[in-house]
Amino acid sequence: MSVIGFDIGNENCVIAVVKQRGIDVLLNDESNRETPSVVCFGEKQRFLGSAGASSAMMNPRSTVTQVKRLIGRRFKDPEVQTDLKIFPFDTSEAKDGGILINLKYLGETHSFAPVQILAMLFSHMKDVAEKNLEMPVVDCVIGIPSYFTDLQRRAYLDAAKIAGLKPLRLMHDCAATALSYGIYKTDFSSTGPTYVAFIDIGHCDTQVSIVSFEVGHMRIVSHAFESNLGGRDFDEVLFGYFVAQFKEQYKIDVNSNIRACIRLRAACEKLKKVLSANSEAPLNIECLMDEKDVKGFIKREEFERLSSALLDRVCIPCRKALADATITVGKIHSVELVGSGSRIPAIAKLITSLFGREPSRTLNASECVARGCALQCAMLSPVFRVREYDVSTKYFSY
Repeated sequence: MSVIGFDIGNENCVIAVVKQRGIDVLLNDESNRETPSVVCFGEKQRFLGSAGASSAMMNPRSTVTQVKRLIGRRFKDPEVQTDLKIFPFDTSEAKDGGILINLKYLGETHSFAPVQILAMLFSHMKDVAEKNLEMPVVDCVIGIPSYFTDLQRRAYLDAAKIAGLKPLRLMHDCAATALSYGIYKTDFSSTGPTYVAFIDIGHCDTQVSIVSFEVGHMRIVSHAFESNLGGRDFDEVLFGYFVAQFKEQYKIDVNSNIRACIRLRAACEKLKKVLSANSEAPLNIECLMDEKDVKGFIKREEFERLSSALLDRVCIPCRKALADATITVGKIHSVELVGSGSRIPAIAKLITSLFGREPSRTLNASECVARGCALQCAMLSPVFRVREYDVSTKYFSY
């Protein structure tokens, strides 16, 4: 019997499994530890994960990404409408007010609910796990954002059940991160609780939790979030900058071409990563549109200036979590920074100035949620014996 933790992210998925000697992150068919959260519908078959990401340029209007942003949401929700402007696929309103994704598949137009697309992703990740472990996978714990509504949580459970999984629990991302951090620590003070701030800046959201640790015990003291602030928002800043630049320099409107938008957004994401390690970075794309090669250039200072409004918003959930925990900054023993969007140097500087200490990166930024979920699954499973560790939190779900 397997003990699995799933982190179905907005951009990538990670699977962790508990074994007798610890926790392993499973590799997909391409030997990667992360699998793209992509479902692509070709003319005759579906492509999921890495294959879907590879086929996205051939079928941009039939490729579904970031389905996590749509699960359990209303079509007329202003935040949903903002997201839909970015996505290349066509959507419409369902009879119950939900969202329908309209795609061409097998020569016909099909309409899928987000829960069905998510179930396809779960099914793919289940197949990856079963190939690795060579045994059936059923019991699991799944990581979810702390801001999910009851409807979104139930949609996650429905999608998992459609895929043949049995979720023992849905676990908030920061709670899973805290568990994967605290269960192995043996140097906590015996005279009182040790407070740690966990800041998870993902692809599309920011979550913050203040957690108190004692030997054999952890408690979530407070949590806060910004559901519309993540790495992709910084990508959009670069995207908008280069769209305007190319319009003036090359007389092309990137927004009028879906493939050009996808390619430029992908290039901007890579450029953001380059700027995290360098003070300046070039951008070169061959034949972006209208058979024109484009070149661009930006300095990190300029990028930070353009992103100043986003950077200011990073501190808001941090301050709220501190206020709700009713403790002073001086009582925070350490700050753990995780998530795919956390690598921007300006964010680390802001957090350093707010908490008075540099953030640590003890945990793997992309794998900690899946590892924590796998640990929780082991604690709930009768198969594994996990050393006594009390998790006290109201931020679990189901």
